[in-house]
Amino acid sequence: MSKEFHVVIADFINDRLEPERQVLAEVAELTALVAGSEDDLVGRIEQVDAIIVWHNVSITRQTIERLQRCKLIVRAGVGVDNVDLESARKHGIPVANVPDYGSEEVADSAIALTLALTRGTHLLNSRLRAAEGPWSYVQAAPLGRLRGRVFGVVGLGRIGTAAAMRAKTLGMDVLFYDPYKPDGYDKALGIRRAETLDELLAACYVVSLHCPLTDETRHMIDTAAIARMPKGSYLVNTARGGVVDVSALPDAIASGQLSGAGIDVLEREPPLQDDPLLLAWRDPQHPAHHRLILCPHAAFYSEEGILDMRTKSAEACRRAVLGLPLRNVVN
Repeated sequence: MSKEFHVVIADFINDRLEPERQVLAEVAELTALVAGSEDDLVGRIEQVDAIIVWHNVSITRQTIERLQRCKLIVRAGVGVDNVDLESARKHGIPVANVPDYGSEEVADSAIALTLALTRGTHLLNSRLRAAEGPWSYVQAAPLGRLRGRVFGVVGLGRIGTAAAMRAKTLGMDVLFYDPYKPDGYDKALGIRRAETLDELLAACYVVSLHCPLTDETRHMIDTAAIARMPKGSYLVNTARGGVVDVSALPDAIASGQLSGAGIDVLEREPPLQDDPLLLAWRDPQHPAHHRLILCPHAAFYSEEGILDMRTKSAEACRRAVLGLPLRNVVN
């Protein structure tokens, strides 16, 4: 079969494209653009048949209007907030995601952050490394037993469900909030449902975020929301950066309203060096220095997960260019 189609990988990937070539070798020419911004795409994607986009660039209306033969935009991941879904729909271009690439990895990461915070592991390691305080557990006191504590899940999708089941295995009392989830999931999973976000926030020892970034969820967790959590609780975000207004975190930790936070995702990645969150995190005199865990959007990562994402993204493109039924279309 001749390579009559052209598929581009817009960003992030910069290697020999072996996983993608195994899927598309006889179907399409492959090009990795390694774009750092949407402007880098100008003049390079107008004639392509399918686009794979990761998370370093956005595909907005301006780009979509220049696409002349694109049959699919596939987001190599779950969140699709960096693609203008409405513009793509208006131009007849399906947008798909890869919802099942790394559910285990992200859920594991959420629980890893939870344990590192609530068991004092991060705090003790950080203080001892800095030669602060006695070589003793008392530096983390008081710590409570996790069994029976309330673990709150915001967004009971695939990853939220996986995190809920892991927390349940730890003996935690799992409460979830998801207004779009039909009734019955609480019964099927043996967890509890909160009718409102405020109800969940007020009850939780740990709040773990697993919702998409939308107009409804942007800055869902801000100063006011954190104030509704019990004093001394914990916040974990492995979802999307914009769900949390992280400018609220330094003061919340300094006041003791939050005992700690585990943040894997930020609105701007990488953040500016003068970001107040980074300044507090790096300041040995600020309580957040020892009580805040920052990761570089890494919760999704495992070698197996990356391979899944790349293979499934390429498979979606193959189906699109060959006119086969599409899966996981989100627009």
